[in-house]
Amino acid sequence: MLRRLGYFLLLTIAVVFGRAEPARPAADGTARAATEEEISLLNTVLQKTADDLPRWAYTEHRVIRDEKGRVKSEQIVRVDPSLPFAQQWTPLKIDGREPTEREKTRFRRRGEESDPEHPKVSKRTRPALGEVIDVARASIGSVSATHWVFSIPLRKFGNERFPPEKFEVFARVRKEGLVLENIAVLLRDSFRSKLVVKVKSGDASIDFAVVDPKYPPTMLAVEGDASASVFFVSVGGSVDLKRTELRHVRPYAERFEVQIGNLKTIDF
Repeated sequence: MLRRLGYFLLLTIAVVFGRAEPARPAADGTARAATEEEISLLNTVLQKTADDLPRWAYTEHRVIRDEKGRVKSEQIVRVDPSLPFAQQWTPLKIDGREPTEREKTRFRRRGEESDPEHPKVSKRTRPALGEVIDVARASIGSVSATHWVFSIPLRKFGNERFPPEKFEVFARVRKEGLVLENIAVLLRDSFRSKLVVKVKSGDASIDFAVVDPKYPPTMLAVEGDASASVFFVSVGGSVDLKRTELRHVRPYAERFEVQIGNLKTIDF
């Protein structure tokens, strides 16, 4: 149980970039209310990026470490949304070895479950970060000659993952080309989740970059750490995720004219 909860915290709460500075507000008093034009600009930038994220094939390398820095799991997976659903997720290496048939089946099912015609099993799913941000109420955290940093509040309804009073969300947008560079989720204070889990530290960040100037930026890396306590037992660790060998493709699902909709693809 503790292991599962620790893994959940790593993937859903804590991520901090080491290579790219996360979007943060300035301490120089430049914070202010956003104009209608700036809010419209932010919404357009986020929507364009979210709409294009499912149109990238990539190789993902994910490493999860415990609080002492020891590797708990490592996987290299090729993801290609242009292939038939059962072939979209292909594990290449699991913990440094060839994947087992059982592991290959698990990834194959992940692709099959994204098929619009696949029978859906009713189950509760956690909301994506993009689904709980309230862009219409965004403000300016800081502004410079080259960038805006937007402060975006979170919705309270249906949002157990990121309690609005405990987290801050910032998005950094480069003025030249109107490019989203980073989304950071910062933990303001510790809090309890489900009464038995106390989240003590952890920030979150997603780094974006333009791979092909013909398309919006896409997600390239996630890196960070977190700590929490479960029944007074400390859990925590770090996650390091990188995407390489990116290629823009036409999703297999588009033959059904399926629309992704809203900002749910912006997540980690």
